[in-house]
Amino acid sequence: MKAMRAPMGWNSWDCYGASVTEDIVRQNAEFMAKHLKQYGWEYVVVDIQWYEPSADNHEYHPFTELCMDEYSRLIPAENRFPSSAGGRGFGPLAEYVHSLGLKFGIHIMRGIPRQAVSRNTPIKGTDKTARQVAKTASICCWNTDMYGVDPHKEGARAYYDSIFELYASWGVDFIKCDDIAREMPHEEEELVMLSEALRGCGREMVLSISPGPAPLEKAELFKRVANMWRITDDFWDKWELLYDMFQRAEKWCVHTGAGHWPDADMLPIGPIRQDYGKENRTAFTKEEQITMMTLWSIFRSPLMIGGEMTGFDEFTMSLLTNEELLKMHANSRHAHQVFRREVKGNEFIVWISVNAEGGHYIAVFNAGEKEEALELKLAELELYDGGAWTELWSGEEGRADQSMTVKVPAHGAKAFLVK
Repeated sequence: MKAMRAPMGWNSWDCYGASVTEDIVRQNAEFMAKHLKQYGWEYVVVDIQWYEPSADNHEYHPFTELCMDEYSRLIPAENRFPSSAGGRGFGPLAEYVHSLGLKFGIHIMRGIPRQAVSRNTPIKGTDKTARQVAKTASICCWNTDMYGVDPHKEGARAYYDSIFELYASWGVDFIKCDDIAREMPHEEEELVMLSEALRGCGREMVLSISPGPAPLEKAELFKRVANMWRITDDFWDKWELLYDMFQRAEKWCVHTGAGHWPDADMLPIGPIRQDYGKENRTAFTKEEQITMMTLWSIFRSPLMIGGEMTGFDEFTMSLLTNEELLKMHANSRHAHQVFRREVKGNEFIVWISVNAEGGHYIAVFNAGEKEEALELKLAELELYDGGAWTELWSGEEGRADQSMTVKVPAHGAKAFLVK
């Protein structure tokens, strides 16, 4: 549970919803290993309902039959993940991902299966049953799979110990736990219990919690119990959601740091919503995608790819393999917004951070509807000595002593390293 750098990887939700299959996970892992691993991308995460045999898109089948073992623990659906047959779970798939030099993750829902409560199945290592540890008044408003677990009931911690023991035996490196980040303070004790069980399982795992928006007043709790927490509800390819992320990032930027990362959610780039049609691709313009990557990187949000990687084009790959931008993601420190300002009818937003290897990063965003230039006075950034600069997307170089004139396309961004 270290995550000393904000995690970088791929998650199946944006492109397949609940319907991802083993062959799809393998093909994306192979693509990452061949084309992206060298740039720091490493996690391959299977999102929600891998235990649901009939899952076929981004919608859920209410109260459907789930795959579960004799100890109330959900297990992969064999028709979707054939290598899990014979009680092997995700072990073979995790082993394959590890063989590529990558790390493997899964999504889980907070709590215990309602199916287990209905059948009153046992909790491993105890004489308690699912019905005895469930908090049946605690339910998810958008998914019918689980009840909460009551931390005050005997056997509750043993249930969480048992699921993380299982995940550790599979070789899981990353847990995305859903229906818990914005449920504060109501389910705070369950989150703490879950985190402690994960930490005690004997295997290092990153803990990501969602959905958002996580309450800002609980920042110190999240930093103590998790590595990542969502600061937004599901983020999709709409300019309005991207624009909204600036104020979210401004509020949360002081809480980024080694081991704990406010999470702006997945990157909906390339082919997404593939369960609804292979022609579906991100609705973001190229400039909006550059804005997203620039904000996520200077802010140091985790970077989780959302699209089907085997369908990436040259531009999409350029977003993910820009070494200078990814250095900013790794080395940005104390990032914060400097100002939001109207210039000739366009809104400019400027961020700055310290580069851990020397110098400063400056990100200039044009949230307006037309291309415009901003005269950026370095004294406003407290860079009184100026310096040589490099623009990270274009590679253009120059020097500024007192000011820089930065021309930025509509909904676009420029990122500079100034030394």
